[in-house]
Amino acid sequence: MDFTPDQAASLAEVLRWRRDVRHFRPDPIAEPVMERLRAAMEMAPSVGNARPWRVLRVKTQPLRDQVAAEFERCRAAAGARYDPARQTAYQGLKLAGIDQAPEQLAVFTVIDPAEGAGLGRQTMPETLRQSTAMAVHTLWLAARAENLGLGMVSIVDPRAMERIFDVPADWEFSAYLCLGTPEFTDDTPLLHRSGWQENTPTLWQVQ
Repeated sequence: MDFTPDQAASLAEVLRWRRDVRHFRPDPIAEPVMERLRAAMEMAPSVGNARPWRVLRVKTQPLRDQVAAEFERCRAAAGARYDPARQTAYQGLKLAGIDQAPEQLAVFTVIDPAEGAGLGRQTMPETLRQSTAMAVHTLWLAARAENLGLGMVSIVDPRAMERIFDVPADWEFSAYLCLGTPEFTDDTPLLHRSGWQENTPTLWQVQ
């Protein structure tokens, strides 16, 4: 299939307006939309077609509370590492939408799945984790195209998350995602807008 310039421009707009969202409205997401997002993840590439990602849709409040507590514990520990000036800036950042997002997803990677029979990962086993990352990114773009926002919560201890969700021993924590309708949309990254870190250009060299 050949895509039109208008379709290419639409993709560029989705990419430009994709943000790591931390401010959500509480509005629930309709089940047909959630099913479309699940189907979008199925179209993500994966090494050897292993499809190693496993997604838990976190609905129970006690589990959400445990994740929020783990986030706050790790946030405090991380903040203590900065010098006083950075600590002040750090405390002013909203770094997760756990308190607001109507949908929350815990994503794991099976570290040695039978699927794919090991194809493509014998010399680079990290391609399993990369496959999960691509599935998350696919979900991120699909969510934006549905006028939803997605935010990744990375200030948690992976082993603690595995204990919270009591997952099988061969499931490795990959990401905790908050999903919902953004309170506002902005094409400027939050960390850029807050003065923490501006965008740096992609290094693209010819050799």
